[in-house]
Amino acid sequence: MNAFLMILSLFLLKVFLMLIKDLKARTPFDELIVEVVTKGEPRAFASANGQGTVCNAAVKDETGEEVSLTLWNDEYKKVNDGDKVKITNGWVTDYKGKLQISAGKQGKLEVLTK
Repeated sequence: MNAFLMILSLFLLKVFLMLIKDLKARTPFDELIVEVVTKGEPRAFASANGQGTVCNAAVKDETGEEVSLTLWNDEYKKVNDGDKVKITNGWVTDYKGKLQISAGKQGKLEVLTK
């Protein structure tokens, strides 16, 4: 019985897996699994809300479609090129006409495989 439930849950995950094509600007998303294609260099930032480090990475989903992932503060230390990453409770923004995703303040970024 446990094997059946595991296979069923894997099937449902595959059927209902969110893809980059499903993302919309200025909206949250529940969960997205992507692979890091290339990670850029981290850079310092300062704003009215504080200061920290930011880094952009190109990521792709299982269809090969790419989007930019913004890594805030220590997140950039967790991921490397080729890592599979799960973002839970993430956020989509639009910068210069291109979508960007991040875990944001409420979300979580987790490295699944290195």
